[in-house]
Order: sequence, then C-alpha cells, then structure tokens
Amino acid sequence: MHLPEVFLLLLACSSALASECTPEVFSNILAHNEAASVSYAGTVAKGGSFGIPSLAYPANATNLPALCAVTICVKSSANSSFSFGLFLPDTTWNERFLATGNGGSGGGINWPDMGTFSQYGFATMSTDTGHNSTVIDSSWALNAPDAIIDWGWRAMHGSVMVAKSVIDAYYDDFSAIKYSYYASCSTGGRQGMKEIQLYPDSFDGVVIGAPSWWTTHISPMTLKQGLYNYPNSSSKYIGIDLFPAILKEITKQCDPQDGVIDGIISDPSRCNFNYESLLCTPASRAACLNPAQLTTIKQFYSDYVDVNQTFVYPAISLGGDPTLLLAGLGSAFGYQYFKYQIYNDTKWDFTQFSYADVQKADELDPGQATADDFDLSPFKQQGGKLLMYHGTADNLVPTGGSIYYYNQVYQALAPKGVNLDDFFRFFLIPGMSHCLGSAVAPWYIGASSQVPSGTTHSVPGFMDANHDIILAMMRWVEEGRAPNQLIATKFNERPRVEVGNHELTCLSQETSKAALRSLKSFFEYEIRKEMDKLKRPAEEQKKADQYTKARRLFWAAA
Repeated sequence: MHLPEVFLLLLACSSALASECTPEVFSNILAHNEAASVSYAGTVAKGGSFGIPSLAYPANATNLPALCAVTICVKSSANSSFSFGLFLPDTTWNERFLATGNGGSGGGINWPDMGTFSQYGFATMSTDTGHNSTVIDSSWALNAPDAIIDWGWRAMHGSVMVAKSVIDAYYDDFSAIKYSYYASCSTGGRQGMKEIQLYPDSFDGVVIGAPSWWTTHISPMTLKQGLYNYPNSSSKYIGIDLFPAILKEITKQCDPQDGVIDGIISDPSRCNFNYESLLCTPASRAACLNPAQLTTIKQFYSDYVDVNQTFVYPAISLGGDPTLLLAGLGSAFGYQYFKYQIYNDTKWDFTQFSYADVQKADELDPGQATADDFDLSPFKQQGGKLLMYHGTADNLVPTGGSIYYYNQVYQALAPKGVNLDDFFRFFLIPGMSHCLGSAVAPWYIGASSQVPSGTTHSVPGFMDANHDIILAMMRWVEEGRAPNQLIATKFNERPRVEVGNHELTCLSQETSKAALRSLKSFFEYEIRKEMDKLKRPAEEQKKADQYTKARRLFWAAA
C-alpha cells in the first residue's frame, strides 16, 4: 500500500466503538493491578479542550478530536507514586499508541503534546514523572530517592506498560495496538532513550529531539556556563544588553562561510570566528567587549574541559543565543540538580563548584537517569527505529551532545557489524533553537512541542512523510522506507498556517555540494570509514581529543 493511502486510512473513522468512558469501566480494566487506580475518566467532545493543570503544563490541550480522557495513579514504592494521562480517540483510533515526555525537572502530564498527537489518531500517553513542579524546580527531590527514580526512568516505563494494557482492553472489540511509538524533546528525549535502552521492546519507533541524555554532565555544564559570567559585579560579566551585538557579529562572520548569505549559520563548527572583532578599541562605535568579557564569551562557545583536560560536555554552537545560560536562568538546572539530587543540601554553595562535583554526580547518577548505554543492538534486533534531530542553534542543550552520542553508538555497534543507517537516522536542523523556533530559519518538522499557533498538527498543506517527522517514522516502521531527507518549514505570520519556505535537511553524502549550498542543507553525522580509524580511548581525558577529531571529520565530510 502506498503512503498516501496509508495515512488517509490512519485518520479514517472506524465503524467500531470503544468501551464506555467512565471511571467504572477503567476500574474494571485495572482490577488485576493492585498498584493502579483511576483518578478521572470522562468524554471530550470534538473541538473541545481538556487538561488537569500542573506547574509544568498549566494549559489545556485544545481543539481535540472526540475522545476519552483518563488519568491513572500508580503506586511505585512504599514512598512514591506517579500518574499518567491518556487520550483515547472515540472513532478515529488508528490502532497505534504514542507516548510523549516532559521537560527539565518538571512534573506534570503533558496534555498539550498528547492532544497534538491524538490528531493523528494515536491513543496518547504522558506521565507526570511522579511529582508536580516547574521545569527548573528540583526541590521535590530533596531526600526523596524513590521520587528521583520515578523521574529518572520508572514512571515512564510503568506508565507505558499500564497504558498499553488499558488501551488494549478499552478497544477490545476493535483491535489491539499494532504499533507503539514515542516522540519528545529535551528531557523527554532522554526519557525515550532511557526506555529503549532498558526495555528495547517498548516501542517500534522513537522520535528523539535535542536529548539531555547525559544527566550527570549536562547538569554541571549548565551551572558552569552561568559561573563563567558570575558575579555580575566583576569585569568579566556580560550584561544581557550585549548579547544581541555578539550574535549579530557571529552571524555576520559565520553566515557567509557556508556559501549563502541568508541569516542562517548552516555549519557553525566550520566557522572560523574572529573573537577579537568583539573587542573594544578607540574606534569602536557599536557595543563591544572588554578583554575579560571576551574571555567569558570564548569560554561559553568552547567545550567544557576540566582537570587534566578531561572532556565534560560539548559547547553551545556558534549562533546559539547565550542569554539563557550566561544570564543564569539555565544555570538553575545544574544548581538545583546538585542542591537537591546530589547533595540533599539546601545550603549547598554553587560558587564553590568544581570538577569534584562532576565526579560525584558520575558516582551517584541519581535515579539512574543518564541514558548512556550506547549498545542499541537489542533495540535494533527488536526491529526498532530511531530518528534523532537537533537544532544547530540550540541555546540550552548543546548540539554537540547529540553528535557525541551518535558517535558513541557507532563505536559500540560498528565492531559488531551493525550498520546504523538500518535503524538510526540523525538530522541536524540549521538555525533551530532548543526543540523549536528560529527567527529566520525553517525549523518546523511536526515534532513534539512544535505546533505553531493556528495549526493542530503536522504541516498544513504538506501532511506527508517528507515534511512531518512523525509520518516519516511511521513510514519507516510500517513500510520499511527510511527517511533520507526531511523538509523543515517556516511559517508566515499572516496567516500563520501558510507555508513560507522550506529547507532540506539531508542525509545522503552523495548529494551534490552545489545542491547542498543552494538548499542550505545539513549532512547527517555519517563518517563511518573515517571513524574506523578512531579507537575507543581507555582514559577519560582522551575523550576531548576524540570528540574534537570526530567533529572535524563530520564537518569535513559535509
């Protein structure tokens, strides 16, 4: 069956009806599970909205298809529990399940993303990870190891397992789940990666965006970035009023180096940026930096390397806005991580942060949250498919972290004769910030948390697997047709749903370089032959050199 027919059928109405949407029905479904109980069940009319507000997700999902909304609470230990939500379409169920994730340290059911994915016909699920908090608040973790385990992995896995059994029972007269999917970004990306590493049969396909997978290293990275620009009374401090001028100069120098001047830095790692152009001189008329401030901005755009040149985490790419991390807001992630998860000490002094704290984080890895099992062969053997994407202007989770992850998976699987292309494709989106958004670049691919105002899901007028990463994943899993390219979309302001222009994100290195320049394309991280020459380092301090060499090879190939 060809793609257009498949996805028309996905949204076609079924003549079968699901069970009644009442608390009693779901209590009966869960009767065998002593740990689970129904908190809510009720119908939502077509075009209606629903949500149970949390600190992380205060808004409702809106303009929904007719469906049944459910919340279920699960006891995870003697001291902890988690809840998850379900959206179960009435007559448009496509016989598929899709779970989505969360952001930062936040606790709450992600009803908005569930609503978006329900538009495709999925029965959708999101967990609250066992607590209620904003994305930067980790105070819930103080002296609460079981709650941290729930946040790290247990709430996601438990929710997936119970949700599947509930969905199968609810649609019993119709059909069981045929395919299971996952889609989320940032911490949600980490959650999905952790799930397929621990339980490779949970999903048939996962779409992972900008994953903060290395919890024990990205947390200190965010804190370290803030300390570069601390205190604000020092000569090294860069005020937020200077960040626009810094970004303008970076764009001015880096944009032309990719061959097309359009305000988009397509390959930031290739840019030969002259930092000294930012330095104040007697002739300076525009905003500029003193020598101490120049050191600060150089540190910000350089890989985090610590004692004995030990590699800790990649840098934010040139073109990534420094405001979030250097102004201190992003540093709250790292500060609260150490304060509440590592040391359980509300008086912990972040100004005394050192590499010893990174080592302590590695030792503890609270909740075993870090998703660093690079041997994904069990997931591949189950027939699983992984699509990963990352914006090159990400201002919170460095793009290099995903490149590093891809490289580590390659090193783990290449000796086993595994071809990554068979199950793992990685897309970079030029100019996109964290998970979504760009002032100038096409960035929209129908991924998690990306739906612009005026749309419900997918790409209006272009609801196909070339423009929509969810449909691309479904086509790969269900038809065996892997995506070799994705087209990112930029929306015009008037009307918002009108497609303004497109940008090709390309996988194939056989594509002509002229076409790459004209389309502002990005190559997938495909340097297999060159990486064969690299050996896995035995000592931790060699990781910095390995990462730098791998990144240079990547950009040279592109």
